[in-house]
Amino acid sequence: MSDSRTYKVAGVRGLNMVREWPNDQTRYVAILIHGYGEHMGRYEHVADRLVRHGAAVYGVDHVGHGKSEGDRALVVDFEDVVTDVHALEERARADHPGVPVVAIGHSMGGMIAARYAQRYGTGLTALVLSGPVIGRWDLVSTLLSFDEIPDMPLDPAMLSRDPSVGAAAAADPLVWQGPFKRATLEAFAEMLTTIAKGGTFGALPTLWLHGEDDQLVPPGPSRDGIDAVRGSDLTERIYSGGRHEVFNETNKEEVLDDVTSFLDRALTVRNP
Repeated sequence: MSDSRTYKVAGVRGLNMVREWPNDQTRYVAILIHGYGEHMGRYEHVADRLVRHGAAVYGVDHVGHGKSEGDRALVVDFEDVVTDVHALEERARADHPGVPVVAIGHSMGGMIAARYAQRYGTGLTALVLSGPVIGRWDLVSTLLSFDEIPDMPLDPAMLSRDPSVGAAAAADPLVWQGPFKRATLEAFAEMLTTIAKGGTFGALPTLWLHGEDDQLVPPGPSRDGIDAVRGSDLTERIYSGGRHEVFNETNKEEVLDDVTSFLDRALTVRNP
């Protein structure tokens, strides 16, 4: 695995933990954006593949996640998280001036990346959305209908057909195992509405990845959300039998091959 280093940076709502995978021969910068309740430490193998492909990789534990400050799994405004990611991009650009930047977001991170593309897409060379929460997520409206948010533990088997993935997540002390917080659900609902009204991605090359059997964030509602914001250059890969974490699926090498092939095309268009 590629070596990584961690350090704290100031975020909108406290200190955030950044994880960086350096590259002495950087062809592009990849900003990884993790999902709900998890942290950047779960992306070592993804970052390793990207480093071997020529990337310097950066990611931040969002507020309330991983080793960043804040109440656990509490996000009151996702616009603040987008702002934190942009500060990370500015740091990466200072480290690698003139190098193209791509954003890769999974699940909640896909939602954040979609909004990021609406706010800062002119500075991106490519966008990758993996199992994105976009369009409609029925889980949010269902949970918000309760006077008291029920504790509905995640079935680890929903993450991947590889049982070791769910077992590792369940045993990870930095992965949130508790119930959703109402303020976080309300922030999800607000951000989904904001994205739907926020305009398209224009000509930004976009890759949408999704597991066909994703029961946590079903591909159907996500497709509606993608269709509402897609620009003129969309590539989609729906993996037969795949569950929610396609980067951790039994065919993860195929998935990462698709990502690097897509990025090669996007980088070639930018630098023919």
